[in-house]
Amino acid sequence: MAFRHQGGVPSEEEEFRIGGIPVVRYTNEFWTAGQRQASSLHEVSYRACFKPQLPRFFIQLLTNEEDRVYDPFAGRGTTVIEAGLLRRKIVSNDSNPLSCILTRPRFFIPALREIEARLGEIHGAGDADPGMDLSMFYHPRTLAEIVFLRSCLRTRREKGTEDEVDAWIRMVATNRLTGHSPGFFSVYTLPPNQAISPGRQKMINRRRRQSPEYRDTRALILKKSKALLKTVGQGEKDRLRETGRSALFFSRDSRDTPGIPDDSVQLTVTSPPFLDVVQYSKDNWLRCWFNALDSQEIEGRLTVTRSLSGWSSVMGRTFRELFRITRPGGWVAFEVGEVRGGRLRLDEEVVPLGVDAGFSCKAILVNLQHFTKTSHIWGIGNNAAGTNTNRIVIFRKEG
Repeated sequence: MAFRHQGGVPSEEEEFRIGGIPVVRYTNEFWTAGQRQASSLHEVSYRACFKPQLPRFFIQLLTNEEDRVYDPFAGRGTTVIEAGLLRRKIVSNDSNPLSCILTRPRFFIPALREIEARLGEIHGAGDADPGMDLSMFYHPRTLAEIVFLRSCLRTRREKGTEDEVDAWIRMVATNRLTGHSPGFFSVYTLPPNQAISPGRQKMINRRRRQSPEYRDTRALILKKSKALLKTVGQGEKDRLRETGRSALFFSRDSRDTPGIPDDSVQLTVTSPPFLDVVQYSKDNWLRCWFNALDSQEIEGRLTVTRSLSGWSSVMGRTFRELFRITRPGGWVAFEVGEVRGGRLRLDEEVVPLGVDAGFSCKAILVNLQHFTKTSHIWGIGNNAAGTNTNRIVIFRKEG
């Protein structure tokens, strides 16, 4: 098994059974953030996303060029962007339509001069009503610019004239709405993957004795565009565009993806929602407002549950759908992180779900960074010592 060693370092092996299913757990430093500097194109904020090195490890190990790689919980698109950079075909799905807004434009990257010119065309301020009080987040002039940009992009989309430059600007503006530095449109607030309520923002403003200052939205969109493209060469842009032409983007329930053919996916790399850890409607309400999406409606169709039994039911049906679309000999790498300080071992809950769907469980990988003692990897003390872990269950469709 390829997981027994990494970089010449033997993995710690543990053999045990889960409900009668034999399992081997390999613990090692399989990848680190320093092994390969991730592309600057990934720097789009989103809750609960994994590092690009994780999908890259499995894509390089378990696929060849032109194989199809899938993520049913695509989020900000980490898996599929990495797959595109590695010349794999991709399928991206997430029941939250914000995922496609944040992912697809990075396959069709416009030139900076095109972005700057388009910003000049649509940059301005009007008297449009945002529909709610956002004065606790934005200076009046900034808010006027945001509302004008929102209106222009919405009109272009409704008329069917939105192009890849508009889509890029939408993606970057969505990412710049709120944050905790002058690089965002808002006054100081929580990190950009969370938008707190207006009431809580008022409390922050009072505590910090702050009020929103003017932010030049056009300048900030252009600045972020340059940062996203900082390490992206023309060859990578061409590669991503080529991948994008055959890419499939869906916004569906992970349990029902009829647009994906049977036996067509070589590798799935994904990280599902973990019970009630993330509250998407609360985190994304401003992003939804900017993109004219109903955050409550989206919340209602996301696979976020508060009970382990409910979560397992959703994931069990997801695995059955994954079995349908996976090629014989194909793989699933299912990352479940660490939930509730390690007291809830979701990797061990996932194993029987995949096996019941028809897969064989090949291993559980525990990736440790800043390697310390591994005998108590679930313990709070070990986490306090600075160990960062990922837990990935590896399945194969035998054939």
